[in-house]
Amino acid sequence: MLRFIGFLAMVGLLAAPVCAGDKPLRIAIFEADITPPIGTPLCDGLVPPAKEIVDPLSARGIVLLTEQKPIVLCALDWVGIGNGGYDVFRDALAKAAGTSKDRVAVHCLHQHDAPGCDFQADDILAKHGLGGRLFDPAFAKKATSRVAAAVKKAMEKPQTVTHVAVGKAKVKEVASTRRVMGPDGKVKYVRYSSTTEPKIRAEPEGLIDPFVHLISFWNGDGPIASLTYYATHPQSYYGKGGVSCDFPGLARRLRENDLPKVAHIHFNGAGGNVTAGKYNDGTPANRPVLAQRLAKGMKLAFDDQKKVAVQSADVSWRVAAAVLPVSKLYTNINDLQAKVADDKSKELDRMRAARNLAWALRCQSGDKIDIACLQIGPAYVLHMPGELFVEYQLAAQKMRPDSPVLMAAYGDYGPGYIGTAIAYTQGGYETGPVSRVAPEVEDVLMKAMREVMK
Repeated sequence: MLRFIGFLAMVGLLAAPVCAGDKPLRIAIFEADITPPIGTPLCDGLVPPAKEIVDPLSARGIVLLTEQKPIVLCALDWVGIGNGGYDVFRDALAKAAGTSKDRVAVHCLHQHDAPGCDFQADDILAKHGLGGRLFDPAFAKKATSRVAAAVKKAMEKPQTVTHVAVGKAKVKEVASTRRVMGPDGKVKYVRYSSTTEPKIRAEPEGLIDPFVHLISFWNGDGPIASLTYYATHPQSYYGKGGVSCDFPGLARRLRENDLPKVAHIHFNGAGGNVTAGKYNDGTPANRPVLAQRLAKGMKLAFDDQKKVAVQSADVSWRVAAAVLPVSKLYTNINDLQAKVADDKSKELDRMRAARNLAWALRCQSGDKIDIACLQIGPAYVLHMPGELFVEYQLAAQKMRPDSPVLMAAYGDYGPGYIGTAIAYTQGGYETGPVSRVAPEVEDVLMKAMREVMK
């Protein structure tokens, strides 16, 4: 009897790798042009519409083909995709990849000289003759279809991955805190992306994540794709109608020049309260300077990386669906509807009210936002919504102190800025009307992060 039990145990040990462990990981790499036509509204109508194309905009990503349904990671050179727009985009990519929407993560780099997308808010405005003022819905649908087609085509020629590698490196003189605190614990200065006041620029860097984080995919000795993550607002200068991928996009291009056979995909981390304001006076000449500094960090992270063998079974995807608490400013649906309908108000105010109303209606219905974590080899990659404060990124790293933890924020753009609980008592731009969530959001998100990183 003991011999028989031992035989069964040995058979089990031999059979397990055949069923799971020997299946290779494969990825499909996609890219699509999402540059808007001249005249397209930019930055949700907050800046002049597109007058010229300074740099093309792209959507880039990978599809991970594992033993489970495919996982789609996508980064776009747009300011943000929220509410109904986020649903439409994820649905389209899920269909193209043959997977479910909860296994699709879409993030924007948040360049301001770029379009956004929120079909729910546009529907609200259209009822009052203001459709197409936030963004161009026809172009957004065309761009969505273009990215979905690129995903579908990429799925026809996946590449085998034998190793993944993770690295990080400091980026010098780019990121700085936007919330410069005074001795009373309140925000003393708001250091915007471009800051000309010498005394504000002279303030310390403050709380940031100084590292650019990287995860790359290899087939033997050859790198296939490099995904980088860096937390900061990506603006050098903007608001003149010049469509641009700004300095993160230019840094990505510099890396393409260095490694032309590698797909370079960049994600913005939790940079809601981080800008280049300490090191940027807003002059056009500073854009390539910031790009060079970020590109240098990307290169150092690539040089620092350590490879580990990986198979399909070494990949997991976990999702926690979270209900984010609505800001007390947006609990009165009737008031928001009246603001949208008020034809005596400024058009921009009505547009803002529509975006606030779209989010409030979602919260009223109990709609949830997916918080997702990709675990691959030794690394955890968190996928988060909104203009997230960097404190969440640093907290996530502490949850797994012995593992590399990377974060992409600017997923679902609906919530706007997402601060920490204490930040809502400190004043400052980010925790005012541009934040559509309540201070209790910190507990909700921390719980969700811990759940998906178990």
